[in-house]
Amino acid sequence: MKHNIVIQYQTKPDATERNAELVQNVFREAAAAKPDVRYCVLRTADGTFFHLVSYETEEANEGLTGLPAFEAFVADGATRRTGPPQRAEVTVVGNYRMLAE
Repeated sequence: MKHNIVIQYQTKPDATERNAELVQNVFREAAAAKPDVRYCVLRTADGTFFHLVSYETEEANEGLTGLPAFEAFVADGATRRTGPPQRAEVTVVGNYRMLAE
């Protein structure tokens, strides 16, 4: 079963750049490890981050969440955010070349 997840949170102003650096570290490790997931992170000017992830199995998702850089990213996440992340499983309504079909 395909899972499409959106996770949204806002960072504290003094932690936004550090959060972005930690996310970029995850992408570097993912490029080397090649977990079987689709993953994208977007950031707005006010420090709100949107993580979009799509995967078929929990094992595939663990290929991303088990990366050392991902573990470092989540380790002190609460200290960088203004509140808890909002996580939702979503249904793709339309997709033009953004996500794999």
